[in-house]
Amino acid sequence: MAMSYRKTLGLDGPVAYTFMARFVNIVGSTAMVLIIVRFLTPVEQGYYYTLISLVSLQIVFELGFSFVIQQMAAHECIHLTFDANGSVSGDRIAHARLASTLRLSLRWYSIASTAMGLILAPAGMVFFARHGAAGGAQIHWQGPWLCAACASMLGLWCTPFFSFIEGCGQIRAVAAMRFRQAFATSAFALVPMFLHHGLYAPAMALVGYVGTGFLFLLTRRRLLIGLLHHKHDEPAIQWKREVWPFQWRIGLSSLCSYFTMQVFIPILFALRGPVEAGQMGMSLSITGYITVLAMAWTSTKTTQFGSMIARHEFQALDRLFCQTLAQSLRAFLLIGLAACFVIALLPALAPGFAARILSPLLFALLMLASGANCLVQSLAILLRSFKYEPFLGQSVSVALLTLLLATLTASRWGNTGATFSYLIVTALLGLPFAWSIFVRARRRYMSLTGPTTEFDENARAQCDESCSSLQSRRRKRNLRTSAVSEG
Repeated sequence: MAMSYRKTLGLDGPVAYTFMARFVNIVGSTAMVLIIVRFLTPVEQGYYYTLISLVSLQIVFELGFSFVIQQMAAHECIHLTFDANGSVSGDRIAHARLASTLRLSLRWYSIASTAMGLILAPAGMVFFARHGAAGGAQIHWQGPWLCAACASMLGLWCTPFFSFIEGCGQIRAVAAMRFRQAFATSAFALVPMFLHHGLYAPAMALVGYVGTGFLFLLTRRRLLIGLLHHKHDEPAIQWKREVWPFQWRIGLSSLCSYFTMQVFIPILFALRGPVEAGQMGMSLSITGYITVLAMAWTSTKTTQFGSMIARHEFQALDRLFCQTLAQSLRAFLLIGLAACFVIALLPALAPGFAARILSPLLFALLMLASGANCLVQSLAILLRSFKYEPFLGQSVSVALLTLLLATLTASRWGNTGATFSYLIVTALLGLPFAWSIFVRARRRYMSLTGPTTEFDENARAQCDESCSSLQSRRRKRNLRTSAVSEG
């Protein structure tokens, strides 16, 4: 009975762990919301959420590489076997390409995390110094901001390892790690609040995230170290030819997602002050956690989508996606309605708390926009598993329109203008655009019978060509060695 119930809900191991992790995040964020109301002033609340939104700019330096890593690993791992001791066996070309993927990821994120620290930290100092003095001259934000920027650097550096291990098929293990991370981030964030240094909470949450992640990586050190030291003669991943064409599109789309949501908070902070920025920040935090929770069914299938695509199992892929999408949307609907009901009761039950958040009507509109965003993200997860990015035009259009409308409306109508801007662009323009892209792409992949994408075909052809070239160079080198020895 229990197994049948779990199967109906789609609660396999990875989904269950991911759902529990995100549920813990929601409980922790709910507790944090109550604690913020208790320990932070409305002005400090604005600083708190603006600080978080600026730290989220790490997406600029990552350029969506984590998703690329996961899909590249997933497409190679169907040819490999992983032993319990961390060793890898199977196709030698796939083994070499997998090791090359990990080394390339480590180099990229080492450079990206360093660049983020050198650019983001001083940029945040300038932003708060220029726009924050009028609303909170007595707020000591310098230390919290620098600590959050440093902790974010470490968090960004860890990101490729988690994505790589997940792409290697260890989805359940990564999901269980994220469940532990959820506890750690919530617990660490609460400590500075109770010590009356609440603006340090984002930095401490990142410390809990990074610490738990390092402990997990220690358990996978044999696999990671073995791949990093893997010696091979087969051709490695060609970053400019194989990775960059996919990565820059994913990166630009990810950056557009930031401007579609998180950009409201710094705009409101600069144009309307920290109080309204704090109201929008708290509301977006709640709707964002609900979206992430509802997407547990879809996001945990990313590696499975990539593997099914690599095996050309398109009918099964379509069935799995439709099933998980329906489960995600049902979860969002139920949780979203419950959240709107609670927010509607706040003015009567807790007027002090209601003053820190958007009005019930604006919150409901924000929830509608988040529902549209949840559907678009789910469609993007599937199509990006083919190792191409069809949503680039949609993402850029939505981001530019959102930024334009938010800037024009926020200065005059504040949170009301920002909320309607988000709803109009995301639900009325972005969603139909994304759906039309998905319908055309689905029609194409359902008719495929050969190689999954031009990318895969070119990659394998390049490997064969490079292997032939390598063997030719070996033969010439052996002939020269023989001639020297005879001489």
